[in-house]
Amino acid sequence: MEIKQKLGDIRVILASASPRRRDLLRQIGLEPEILPSRIEEHVTKTEPDQVVMELSRQKASEVAARLAETERGQCLVIGSDTVVSTEGRILGKPGDRAEAIEMIRSIQGKSHEVYTGVTLIYGERMRTFAVETRVEVYPMTEWEIEAYVDCGESMDKAGAYGIQGRFAAHIRGLTGSYTNVMGLPAGRVYQEMKQLLAEDAEDRA
Repeated sequence: MEIKQKLGDIRVILASASPRRRDLLRQIGLEPEILPSRIEEHVTKTEPDQVVMELSRQKASEVAARLAETERGQCLVIGSDTVVSTEGRILGKPGDRAEAIEMIRSIQGKSHEVYTGVTLIYGERMRTFAVETRVEVYPMTEWEIEAYVDCGESMDKAGAYGIQGRFAAHIRGLTGSYTNVMGLPAGRVYQEMKQLLAEDAEDRA
C-alpha cells in the first residue's frame, strides 16, 4: 500500500520552518503542515550523529507536546537537525560573515561529513535515526570563499553552505544521500514512515 494511502487522514507536521525540508517532503508526495519548534537547544552529546538525534528528538517532542491529546493519534510529527563535521569539529549555522568565511575555509580542499538526525512521532510511537553523507570540496581561493559567503546563502545553513545553491560549483563529489546534505534524508524518512505506520496498523489489527 502506498504511504499516502496509509497516512489517510493523518496530519504530517514538520517541526521546522526550513523551506528546504518542506520541499523535500513535497518531493516524496507529502504536504506537511509547518509548526516550528520553540525549544532552546540543549546539547549533552558530543558525537555529531548523537547531537543531531538528540536535537531532533527535542524539536519533535516539543511540537508533539503542544498538540491536543485528541490530535496526537492523528498527527505524525517530523523533527530534524543537521550539522557538518570536519576533523572532529562540529559546524552548525554561522553567527556572522566572519564565522561563515572561517567555516568555508575549514572545509575547502578536503572531505567532511554531514549528519542529519530525524525523529518521527506518531501517537505514543517514536523513531529516531541519523544519516551520514561524506562530501568532498574542491580547493577554493580566498576570493572564491568570500564571494560565496557574500552571495547570501551561508547564514541559515549548517557548515555555511547550501549544496543545492551556488556552492555546487565547489563540490567534487559525495558519498551517501544528496538530500541529507540539504537537511532531510528523504528516502530514509519515507522508509521509516512506512515501517512506523505498518507497526501501528499491526497493533490495531
